[in-house]
Amino acid sequence: MSNPVTTKIVWQAIEKELFAVLGMVTSKGEARTVGIVYLVQGRKFYIGTGLKTWKARHIAANPAVSMTIPIARRVPIAPWVRIPQATITFSGTARIIPGVEAPRDLLQLVFRHKADDEVFMKDTCLIEVTPQGDFLTYGIGIPLIKMREPELARGRAPVSIED
Repeated sequence: MSNPVTTKIVWQAIEKELFAVLGMVTSKGEARTVGIVYLVQGRKFYIGTGLKTWKARHIAANPAVSMTIPIARRVPIAPWVRIPQATITFSGTARIIPGVEAPRDLLQLVFRHKADDEVFMKDTCLIEVTPQGDFLTYGIGIPLIKMREPELARGRAPVSIED
């Protein structure tokens, strides 16, 4: 039996976080990951970066990506007790949106005051990630005690952008 986590619960957890690990493939077919800070708008993820960074170049060459969002879990009365992080993982498609072409409201949310700097924005881009398929979860929407049993902690929910 697995955790009957819902799409709504997964999106709620995602929207409370801001850090993820983005997986991509290089032009040579090698797997690479990078830690990123993200913003969610309209059930898509937005990541700000330089237009000439290696992650932007890799994604431009191959838009297939994966993301894993780690979520810290703690025992409220014993915060020193170490517990594995809960996770949400999914596959998706990414696209590069040059900073000069990106919607102004997104630029302001991602880059804050730098969004007004036209020189800075010429060298930036947004990576837009659209999740596909299912979210694979571990420890989402369950009590901490159930995380000790992998078959109870694992879950799957459709990415579906409709609740």
